[in-house]
Amino acid sequence: MTAVRRISIWASLALIGALLVCAPDAAAQQPGPVPAPSAPTSVTSPESPSVAPAAVPAGEGGGSVARIPPKSDRHSGLPHDLSPVGMFLAADWVVKAVMIALLLASFLSWTICVAKAVEVACANARAKRAFRIVDQSLDLDEAVHRLSKRGGPAVFMVRSASDELHRSLPVLAYAGETGLKDRVVSRLARIEAQAGRRLMRGTGLLATVGAVSPFVGLFGTVWGIMNAFIGISQSHTTNLAVVAPGIAEALLATAFGLVAAMPAVVIYNVFARAISGYRQILADAAAGVERLISLDLDFRKIPDERRTSSSMLAAE
Repeated sequence: MTAVRRISIWASLALIGALLVCAPDAAAQQPGPVPAPSAPTSVTSPESPSVAPAAVPAGEGGGSVARIPPKSDRHSGLPHDLSPVGMFLAADWVVKAVMIALLLASFLSWTICVAKAVEVACANARAKRAFRIVDQSLDLDEAVHRLSKRGGPAVFMVRSASDELHRSLPVLAYAGETGLKDRVVSRLARIEAQAGRRLMRGTGLLATVGAVSPFVGLFGTVWGIMNAFIGISQSHTTNLAVVAPGIAEALLATAFGLVAAMPAVVIYNVFARAISGYRQILADAAAGVERLISLDLDFRKIPDERRTSSSMLAAE
C-alpha cells in the first residue's frame, strides 16, 4: 500500500510539472476573446422568420485578431559564440581538421626557428674562430696544431688539406704542384657544400608551409562557406543571424592559413640569408687554407739551409 501511494504521489507531481510547462505555450496559442456585437439583438417571434446576421469581417468590428506565433527557425534560437575558440568548436569537422593541420604546421615552423637559430649561431661562431686562426697561422702545420682541439667544417678543411699534402709529398718532385692544388680545392669545395647542405636541413619545411598553408586555409574556407549555403537553403531564410556564424567559421580557416604561412616565409628568408653568410665564412676559410698550401709548397723549393732563416723572417 505504501508503494502504491508513493507511485501515485510521484505521478501527481509529474502531471503537475507537465501542466506547468505546457501552460505558457497553451496560453500563447489561445486566441483572444471575441467581442460582443455593438447592436442589441432583437427577440423575434416564433412566427417571424429568423434572419441570420451578416458575417462581420475580421478586424472590422473592433475585436482583436488571434496572432499565431511564427514558426521558429532551427538556427535562429541557437546561441553563437563568435570568439575564435567558439567558432572553432562550432565549425564542421573538415574545417576543424584543416585548422588543426595548420596549427601543427605553425608549431613545427616555430620549433624549426628556435632550433635553427641556435644551430646557425653556433656554426657561425666556430667558423669565425677557425678562420681567424687560419688567417694568423704562418704555415699549415701551425694551423693544424692550433685547431687540434676544435671542431667544425673549417677545422676539417685544415686537417683534410694537411692530409692531402702529406699524402702527395712523395710524388711532388715528379708530378708537380698542379695536381695537389686541384685535389685540395676539390676537397675544400665538397666540405663547404656538405656543411651548407647540413645547415639547410629543415628549412625546406618552412618553404613548404609558407607556400601551401594559404591554399589549405582557402580549402577550409570554401568547404565552410559551402556548408553555410546549404544551411541557408535548408532553413529558408537569409537572416544575417543565420548566415554570419557559418561564414565566420569558414573565414577563420583562411586566417589560420595566413598565420601559419607568413611567419614561415619570414623565417625561411632570414635563415637563407644567415646560411649564405655562413657559407661565405667557410669560403674565406677555404681560401686561407689554399694560401697556406701554396706557401708550404713555395717553402719546400728553398734549400734546407735557407728555409730556417726564411721561416724566422716570416715569424718576425
